[in-house]
Amino acid sequence: MEEEFERIVREYRDKIFRLAFSMLGDRAAAEEAAQDALVRVWKGLAGFRSESSLSTWIYSITRNACLTALARGRLRTASLEDPAPRREVERRATAGWFAAAPPDAAALLDRLPAKYRQVVALFYMQERSYDEVASMLGLPVGTVKTYLFRARKSLAEEMASERVRKGGA
Repeated sequence: MEEEFERIVREYRDKIFRLAFSMLGDRAAAEEAAQDALVRVWKGLAGFRSESSLSTWIYSITRNACLTALARGRLRTASLEDPAPRREVERRATAGWFAAAPPDAAALLDRLPAKYRQVVALFYMQERSYDEVASMLGLPVGTVKTYLFRARKSLAEEMASERVRKGGA
């Protein structure tokens, strides 16, 4: 069992972290949730019955670890209603920051709601099928497709908006 766990850690640790980061949006919290997920995998490995694929089982554990972290209130999501983030956005806008330093793909993804980021991360970055994403996140397949559609639409609008800000087409 120890060898199997070591193989799982080698094969899945980066994937676990990326899923945790996509859900939590904070590096430290994602590292903590990933570690928690791996502990849960270790504890549950002996009882894994292969009713689902190993990756689906691991992603479900990771998702639950992230949801637990969110429920415990370890994270406080930033809102533009809060004064500090609002001041920073206003400062960057008035300083011409958006035109001078266009956001990269990661920055665009960060602007998506968490539920869309999760689906995009699994579908495009982890190359999972609709069914696998649905199973991992506990969502209907139709919801996964809807989230992907809305995420692509939002990203396209953000990219178009950036081009307009920079004086492009």
